[in-house]
Amino acid sequence: MGRFADALRAPGLTAIAEIKRRSPSAGELRPDADPGAVAAGYERAGAAAVSVLVDARFDGTWDDLRAARASAGLPLLAKGFFTTEEDLRTAREAGADAALLILRDLDDERARRLMASASELGLETLVEAHDTEELDRAVLLGAPVIGVNARDLATFSIDRPRQLELVTTCHRLAPGAVVVAESGIESRAQGAAAELAGANAILVGSTLMRAPDPAAKLAELLARPLVKVCGLTREEDVAAAVEAGADLAGFVLVEMSPRRAERILPVPGTVLAVAVVVGAAETDGADLVQLYPEEEGKVRGRDAVLLREGREVARVVDLPWGEEDPTHLERARATQGRVMLAGGLAPENVRAAIEAVEPWAVDASSSLELSPGVKDHERVRAFIAAARG
Repeated sequence: MGRFADALRAPGLTAIAEIKRRSPSAGELRPDADPGAVAAGYERAGAAAVSVLVDARFDGTWDDLRAARASAGLPLLAKGFFTTEEDLRTAREAGADAALLILRDLDDERARRLMASASELGLETLVEAHDTEELDRAVLLGAPVIGVNARDLATFSIDRPRQLELVTTCHRLAPGAVVVAESGIESRAQGAAAELAGANAILVGSTLMRAPDPAAKLAELLARPLVKVCGLTREEDVAAAVEAGADLAGFVLVEMSPRRAERILPVPGTVLAVAVVVGAAETDGADLVQLYPEEEGKVRGRDAVLLREGREVARVVDLPWGEEDPTHLERARATQGRVMLAGGLAPENVRAAIEAVEPWAVDASSSLELSPGVKDHERVRAFIAAARG
């Protein structure tokens, strides 16, 4: 692995932040963008790498790549429709660490030759697939970094569920490869969905370039912990949580719970729906399942697992039902892997808990209520604001 792949493989979810003035699908994004200034901002905001469009269809030039190289020290990906060794040589001379190879435009022989030429030039590659056939080809080519594009380059349509399916497949077929989810990422929850599906990194372009401050938007997408508002039973409470910036919406599907929801309510595509269940994980309409064990005489057992398509993706460290535990934060801090911290969190204490535990996500329910299952919108807003810092 080279420095591009190594940067993307860093712990947690990493990001390739893109510089482009326009998009064939979205039109003009930031026609007056200064590539050097944008690249430097991305670096300060925590990007693992920067992608620079050098194709005229995106109002890009090789000088944009040179400007980014002069202003930022992180790895640079040259992005265009490259089909020749001369393209790769130009990319390397302009300061790129890696170049994009789109399998839609290349047969296997040409792709293999370009990968070999890139290696000789000291250039890494991101080999892009957008369907099952292309993904199989990328795996057979032994690509160290595989991009899964949610956008169909012929129609420009986005299919995120299909992308997540392909990301999971790629993670299974090529466990040693770095997997990048490209396109269609607009929110922290969508980035997290890619992460939980098996992506090491996301590539984000249009969302950043149309934001008032691209670097600040990048920092927002990468910021943790995620925020879950649980015990939702009414559509107006879902709307208030989403508007306030919740990443996860929790619906308790447990008969004994005072916050039982009759069903999983609709959430926008920028938020993940979480079904909270006890003893069984079969639910429809949820992006994730929060599964608690059964415990006699109580609504639920203590801790839970967070599941995606039946696979554990995080641990939920909670308090015993109706009880306190002074070692709660200590237990959470000692838990390995992704941790969702739940139990006793409120607007008044969530920031201190985050600083003590550094969790992947935080979860609150009863402290945000007027009565069981009915949210106090003011407290919901206060909790999310405090958790986001």
